[in-house]
Amino acid sequence: MVQLGNVITAMITPFYEDGSVDYEGAVQLAQDLCQNGSDSVLLAGTTGEGATMTEEEKLTLFRAVRTALPPHKRVIANVGSNNTAQTVAFAQAAEKTGVDALLVITPYYNKPNQAGCYAHFAAVAKAVTAPVILYNVPGRTGGKLEAATVVRLARAFKNIVGIKEAGGDLSAVTVMARDTDEHFSVYSGEDNLTLPILAVGGCGVISVASHLIGRELQTMIEAYKAGDVQKACALHQTYLPVLNGVFCTVNPIPVKTCCQILGRPSGPFRLPLVEASVEEKQFLTRLLQQFHIIK
Repeated sequence: MVQLGNVITAMITPFYEDGSVDYEGAVQLAQDLCQNGSDSVLLAGTTGEGATMTEEEKLTLFRAVRTALPPHKRVIANVGSNNTAQTVAFAQAAEKTGVDALLVITPYYNKPNQAGCYAHFAAVAKAVTAPVILYNVPGRTGGKLEAATVVRLARAFKNIVGIKEAGGDLSAVTVMARDTDEHFSVYSGEDNLTLPILAVGGCGVISVASHLIGRELQTMIEAYKAGDVQKACALHQTYLPVLNGVFCTVNPIPVKTCCQILGRPSGPFRLPLVEASVEEKQFLTRLLQQFHIIK
């Protein structure tokens, strides 16, 4: 089973001022993240503005980052859409780039029922040999992947190895963790719920805040797994303003703005996302200063 680690960063995609993808900047950022607490990186997801990237841009990004990182630092490719046939074809193309795992979101807009969700993920799992991570984010898709469906998928397909769970339902997470075996991992998809999700059986986080506090999140998770709950709780409480602050407006605007402030590879946004407001930039600058992230 592929080991994805405790902290997976859902990485921003750097763009040049003309809107084209800054592949060199993406490689530099991925390397920096992996030197500062991240075990793996997720590319072209929500935080990476994948919805506005072409398939060719994504495939080029996947190849560039996978080639640049050492083998023990894993690369996860977001391949999901609300079109099953398109998702299957793109998953197969992404697998050929050498990435270590594929992220597949619950179909959005069409809002399939649980039978439709099962059939969608089953089609992808049957079409590839790469590990598949489910992505449940009802706030963006308008539909929920129920815990019972997750368990059914995990039992039926050994290459369905985990879920990015961003539904905010700890009871559902408990069922997923309880009713699956050791080959399946539940990752928090919400930074501020990482510790609670660990407490009910989760294994780590697919994080936005790890752009800024990757080492601290890694230390928190390691402490919890080592049995030092008091230390993990103290770190969670200390960094909660960062975990919440990077969502002060629609993701990824805050975290990409923080990278801009810090001089890291980032660049502009692609429409329909726009630059942070003056007030939001001021808030984020104060946050970076408060936690000594600005050197």
